[in-house]
Amino acid sequence: MSETMGKPLIVGHRGAMAHAPENSLEGYALAERIGVDEIELDVRLSADEQLFLLHDGTLDRTAGDDSARDRGPVGELTLAQLREVVLDSGHGVVTLAEMYDATSTFIQLEIKAPETVPYLARYFESHPEQAQRTMLTSFKEGALHEAAELIPGVPRGVIRHDMTKAEQFDGGWQGLVEHTGASRLCLGFGGLTDEHVREIKERGLELHLWPMRSLENMRDAVRFGADGVTADDPELAQDWLRQVQEGAA
Repeated sequence: MSETMGKPLIVGHRGAMAHAPENSLEGYALAERIGVDEIELDVRLSADEQLFLLHDGTLDRTAGDDSARDRGPVGELTLAQLREVVLDSGHGVVTLAEMYDATSTFIQLEIKAPETVPYLARYFESHPEQAQRTMLTSFKEGALHEAAELIPGVPRGVIRHDMTKAEQFDGGWQGLVEHTGASRLCLGFGGLTDEHVREIKERGLELHLWPMRSLENMRDAVRFGADGVTADDPELAQDWLRQVQEGAA
């Protein structure tokens, strides 16, 4: 796992999606050129049980032309069908293996579809070097619970939109962490207090905040002592961090 070295890690959201198509090889390459500490991206499973990268449950929002529109749920399409369409990247979907082959950065791999977990377990068993630079994250606590059993060597981070949502889990945010075996809590800024942060740190957990969309967000993240922040525009986030550190904010 990456080290913070006294400052928050900068995580590129779906690559560097402010400037390149999300979940594309171009976007991942741009994020690495910018110098992100981690790349966040989304994994799903095709109808023929192949792991690929896409945020949404359909292709429509990221369609580049009509070939990718009105195709229905992506989990009902084969990898060949997902590869033959044109997304906004000019290509079809990227497979998990292609992404790892094209990157060297630490990967924050968000599980979008719970059925991916057994297939991820098999993948990482045969690609241990890639497992070593991966953290599994998800909103889906059941998927993380299963991952803790099937892929115990890959760390986990549980995501919630804000602390209020985290507190709704049985046992509160602490119960959520215990159920998932998470070492990282990924939260929106809403409802987060200094007391929450103190308790999170006392448990030895990493605190990652998102979305990083303003200088004020960065100022808050640094004040909270966040271990990482996730940004659509990681280059701008780096600039905000410099401003805060130099006292110009």
